[in-house]
Formats: sequence, structure tokens, C-alpha cells
Amino acid sequence: MMTNPYKGRTGLDRVLRATGYSMAGLKTAYRGESAFRQEVWLAVVMLSTAFWLGNTWIEVAVLAGSVMLVLIVELLNSGIETAIDRVSFEFHDLSKRAKDLGSAAVFLSLLLCSGVWGAALWHRFSA
Repeated sequence: MMTNPYKGRTGLDRVLRATGYSMAGLKTAYRGESAFRQEVWLAVVMLSTAFWLGNTWIEVAVLAGSVMLVLIVELLNSGIETAIDRVSFEFHDLSKRAKDLGSAAVFLSLLLCSGVWGAALWHRFSA
């Protein structure tokens, strides 16, 4: 039985390598995915605004968390799309289904974020 030579890393070496892989993934997504790039810049504005809009640390955390969730889901969707494209660029119903499901996940995360922010803004300005 073959073992993965990369799975034997432990301790600080593992943490440093994992951090490097994560940074490479963020760089790849930023350079290659226009939707992710747009969401990052919107997140910069919204995360700063969360500290002004939220009255408690919990409110700030929910506002910031909803923004971060959009970025996380977008990264996962990009990973799905990349894996599908790696297999084949040909149209296939299962490939379409996988990409549509990833897109739906992004859409739902955007709806959640919009709802959280809309409610926070309503609460802030309606009183």
C-alpha cells in the first residue's frame, strides 16, 4: 500500500507548510477569479464598516462572519470548478450539476450576508 509522503509532517513544519499552501490558494483565487477579487474588495469595506455598525462584539462578529462566509464559499466553489475543469472541458450533465450546486451555495451565502447586513442597517437607522 502506498502512503502519501506529504501526510507525515507534524508540528511547526506542518503548520508552516499548511500556511504556505493557504496563502498560495488565496493568491491563486485573487489573481484568477474576478468574482473573488470583487468580493475581497467589498469585504475590506464591509469588515471596516462592521465595527461602526455593530453595537456589541457579537453584532460585529455576526456582520464580519457573514462577509467571511461569502469568501469561504466562493473559494470552495472555485475549487469545485477547477477540479471539474481539470477532468474535462467537455459539457457533461454531472459537471454542470456540480458547478450549479457550487454557484447556488455562493448565492445562498450572498443572500445570508445581505439579510444580516440589511437587518443591521434597518435596526441602526430605523430607531
